[in-house]
Amino acid sequence: MPSRHHLVVAFFAFVGGCSESSSTITPVNITSSNPAAISVAGRGDFKPLRITGEISVRGATAYTTTWGNADTSSAFYVWNVSGDTPRLVDSVIVSGARTLGDVQVSDDGSLLVVATERTPGAIMIYSLADPRKPAVVARYSTANTNPGVHTAKLGRVNGRLYGFLCIDPGGGSSARLVIVDLGDPASPQEVYTKIIGAPFVHDTFIRDGLLYLALWNDGVAIWDVGGAGAGGSPSAPTELGRVRTANGEVHNVWWLKDPVTGINRYALVGEEGPGSIGHSSVGDIHVVDVSTRTALREVAYYTVSGAGTHNFSVDEANGILYAAYYNGGVRALDVRGDLGTCSDLQKSLPINGTTPLCDLRKMGREVGIGLLDQGNPVYIWGVQYLNGAVYASDMINGIWKLRAVTRS
Repeated sequence: MPSRHHLVVAFFAFVGGCSESSSTITPVNITSSNPAAISVAGRGDFKPLRITGEISVRGATAYTTTWGNADTSSAFYVWNVSGDTPRLVDSVIVSGARTLGDVQVSDDGSLLVVATERTPGAIMIYSLADPRKPAVVARYSTANTNPGVHTAKLGRVNGRLYGFLCIDPGGGSSARLVIVDLGDPASPQEVYTKIIGAPFVHDTFIRDGLLYLALWNDGVAIWDVGGAGAGGSPSAPTELGRVRTANGEVHNVWWLKDPVTGINRYALVGEEGPGSIGHSSVGDIHVVDVSTRTALREVAYYTVSGAGTHNFSVDEANGILYAAYYNGGVRALDVRGDLGTCSDLQKSLPINGTTPLCDLRKMGREVGIGLLDQGNPVYIWGVQYLNGAVYASDMINGIWKLRAVTRS
């Protein structure tokens, strides 16, 4: 999600909200190769005067948060996405929060967790017994979640559900990671905390007992929390390796596991530079070879002139990465196979890099671009692939449903 110092909120975003008002924005020109256009199924009719944040979809229901609210009564929205055009069916007010960032449905569909900022930082835990009517189970807030929970990711370790919370720096405190046991959702228990990141620990990715951490200018780290045989656990993680990617500003991570090829050697890393809502953004996608966890190395990258990436979702069965690219729309990349081997002609030098790396565009891996043909600017925060569709949260236009890229 956006960092407070990185995004400049345009005035129209508060007074306009809908795409009609955004037509006065002059976006930065975006350049690309010649990939296919990702077709749009429909856009949700978004009338509330709030800026859209993250998105989470399960079945025929989607949830979107709101960012940078003018007061301490924030809201998230519930959508029916069974058809081509998402329909707004409900809203849920969250008091004591100016911003709602991450939102995620648990893997069994029973819980919804929403991260809140600013002080007092918290996570809100909801029952999804009725997916269209989230019901509060608990609000978890302690001294260690202040001044705000920037991101919150859910994952299981040895069958037990945990929350991995990235806490904002501020008010004299440093950024920290907090791990919370959610085995009893009504009574979350902190099992671990650590001050980490420079100046942020921004996001995490958890899979198979390995925790990937986006540590901004401290790079990407991998911890064993119960899956690598290195003695780690959620209450006592063990660091396995770390690397600083070109240009720093590590925002998010996705450890790629391809069920077709069996390749699991790459982590896809998002870099978030400065941006202005509706206008511009900066930041590349970096590919890190994690096959030797004690010697991580960056091997490839992808860049878009005039735009920067934000959050990812991967259709691993088809080997397609979907990236939210703010004013650059949605980008689809072929990430199947060997990403770290290429000819010299397929290499470029990343911004502030010292060594040429494989350039995914020059390798022909940019396969789709979406939402740049709508006649109005977009500013895409989050994406989620699910069952042949790609859902995108747009800070200035609400929610989009796109048709996924198919392999020929």
